[in-house]
Amino acid sequence: MQDWTTECDVLVVGSGGGALTGAYTAASQGLRTLVLEKTPLFGGTSAYSGAAVWLPGTAVQERAGIGDSTDKARTYLRAVVGDEEIDRQEAYVATAPEVVDLLERDPHIEFEWRAFPDYYKAPGRMDYGRAINPLDLPSDEVGDLREVIRPEADVDRAGEPHPEGTLNGGRALIGRLLMALHGTGHAELRTETAARSLIVEDGRVVGVEATNAAGETVRIRATRGVLLAAGGIEGNAALRTENGTPGKADWSMGPRGANTGDLLRAAVEIGADTALLDEAWWCPGVELPDGSGAFMVGVRGGILVDTSGERYLNESLPYDQFGRAMIEHGSGSSYLVFDSKEGGPVLPAISIPNISAEKHHAAGTWVSADTVEELAEEIGVPADALRRTVEQFNDFAKHGVDEAFHRGEDPYDNFFCPPGTGADAPPNPALSPVSQGPFHAARIVLSDLGTKGGVRTDADARVLRADGTPIDGLYAAGNTSASLSGRFYPGPGVPLGTAMVFSYRAVQHMRS
Repeated sequence: MQDWTTECDVLVVGSGGGALTGAYTAASQGLRTLVLEKTPLFGGTSAYSGAAVWLPGTAVQERAGIGDSTDKARTYLRAVVGDEEIDRQEAYVATAPEVVDLLERDPHIEFEWRAFPDYYKAPGRMDYGRAINPLDLPSDEVGDLREVIRPEADVDRAGEPHPEGTLNGGRALIGRLLMALHGTGHAELRTETAARSLIVEDGRVVGVEATNAAGETVRIRATRGVLLAAGGIEGNAALRTENGTPGKADWSMGPRGANTGDLLRAAVEIGADTALLDEAWWCPGVELPDGSGAFMVGVRGGILVDTSGERYLNESLPYDQFGRAMIEHGSGSSYLVFDSKEGGPVLPAISIPNISAEKHHAAGTWVSADTVEELAEEIGVPADALRRTVEQFNDFAKHGVDEAFHRGEDPYDNFFCPPGTGADAPPNPALSPVSQGPFHAARIVLSDLGTKGGVRTDADARVLRADGTPIDGLYAAGNTSASLSGRFYPGPGVPLGTAMVFSYRAVQHMRS
C-alpha cells in the first residue's frame, strides 16, 4: 500500500501543446486533473514553435474554404508514411476534427488557417498547406499567466522575462490552453515538480513518484490513468549517444534542462517497449556564439557547401529533409555562403533565435571577406572549388533552373522567397545569385526540434510492451512516444497535431 500525497483522476506529465490538450480534455469533462511540469515554466518545446498544427479536415479549414478534407489528408499521410502504423494513421486523421471542435467550444481557444505548404509532393498534398494556428493572444487577455508561460527561444535562453506585448505562435497556443484549463475549475497545475518513477499495483500504473520544488518526495495517485507527454531525449547527451541519435544535445531546439528522457526510462523500467530512438524532427541549425544551434526554417538565398566547397543539396528543402540530407552526406562542417545584397551580413534565411551578426563575427561562427576566394580561405575550403560552385550557381540563377538540385521547383522552395515585380522579377525566386561582396559564411550544424522516438503506443495512446500488450493505466503522446510518421515529417505541425490528438484519445480511453 502506498502513502499517497495527492490523488486525482487524470495525471498529465508535461505541459506542451499535447499535454495541455489532454489535460483540458479531462478537466472539461469534470475529471480531477493534475499537470506536472518539472521546470518553472509551462509550454515546453511547443512554446518555442510557430504553432502550426497539422489537424486536417476540421471546421477551421472549412471556414477558410481551402478544400481540405479528412479523406484527402488520409491519402496524403498514407502516401508519405506508407503502410506502417495504419491504425494510428487512421485514428489521427479521423479524430482531428473532434479535437478542434472540443477546443473551439471553449471561449479562450480559436484557430485560423495560415498558408504553409505540406512538405512532400504526394497525392492529397495541399500546396498552400492545411495546418491551422491559434489566434494571437493579446496581453490584456492572458494577464498574470504570462509569467508562467515559456517565452520564445532567444528570450528564454538568455534568461530574460517574457516581453510585453501580444503572445503569438506557441506562446499563444500555451496561453490559450492554460486559460481554458483554469476556466474548467477541475485542473491543478504544478511547476518545478519532476516525475521520477511510475507506481504499479497489480500490473496497473496507478501513479507517479515525483520531487517537488522543495526537494520533497511526493506520491501522486491517478485513479483513471497517467499520461506521459514530457518530450523526448533530445536534451540528454548520454541517451543520444546510447541510442545512436545524430547531432548534439547543445544543437537541439528543446528547452534547456527539460527534455532528458526521465519518463522514458521510467516506462522502460516497468516493461515498455521503444522504437525510433535514433530519430528526430531534423532541421539545419545556424551555430550560435555559445555553441548551440538555431532552427533555420527556410532559406531565401545563399548556397550550402561542405568542406570541399561543393553544394550537396537543394537549400530550399523542407527543414526535416534538409537535416536528413546533412546526415546522409556526413561530410562534417557545412557553411551557408551568402552575399551583401541587403546591405550587410544579413542571413538569407529565417533563423530562430536570430542573433546579431556582430555577435557571430566576434565568436567566429560567421566570417566575411571581400572575395569568394578570400572567404574560402577563412572557412578552410579549396578556393578554386568554391569559386566554381558559386559561378555555377549564379549561372543557374541567371537562367532560372538549378540543374544540380532542382531548387525552386516545389511550392515549398518558393514559400519564403520574395517573387520580385516587373523587370526586377527573377526567373526563379528561389535562385538569387551570390554576386555582391563582401561575402559571408555561417556555420550550419545538424539541429532538431526534438527527438521523435519513445515508447510504443497504440491508437488510444496506450503504452505497449514488446509483445504488443498494453500496460494498464499508462498512456503516452508527443515526443515521449514513437511517432506514427516514422522517418518522415509530412507537414508543418505534425509533431503538435499528433501530440494533441493522441493526448485527447488517451483521456477518452481513460473514461471508457
